[in-house]
Amino acid sequence: MTNPGKVIIDTSWVLTASFVVTATAAAANPSWFAWPALIVALGLFGIGSVTMLWGFWGAVQRSRHEVISVAGLYFGAGSAPRDVRVQLLGATVVQLVVSITTALIRPFTSLAFGTLVPICGLGLMGLWAARHGTFPRRHGPGAAGTSN
Repeated sequence: MTNPGKVIIDTSWVLTASFVVTATAAAANPSWFAWPALIVALGLFGIGSVTMLWGFWGAVQRSRHEVISVAGLYFGAGSAPRDVRVQLLGATVVQLVVSITTALIRPFTSLAFGTLVPICGLGLMGLWAARHGTFPRRHGPGAAGTSN
């Protein structure tokens, strides 16, 4: 049996690797790699923004029948299996550590834009949870499908 959302998890690691490579290269040799690192960082921020909104939209649709929390959506708390949380949040932590480290190595440069990259990891976690996460059913007055 395949892991649901494996494409999202694999994409998260591919995007994280591209960021690590370009940001590290730019920290080591900014004259050659500053522009590629900037383009990758802004691209990943854009991807993260889109996936975050996409995941939020999916969560809003599901919230008629399920109770969805921000922690469950963007951090997988109670909604994602441990291995999925480890993978997706692990990639986010790598993005965070590399972005802060490279920005500290070369302060006041384009590497500061790398601090926007962890939005990509959170967005992919949100997209995974909105599509594949398990949330408790909504009960009581006002729940979709019930009469008041």
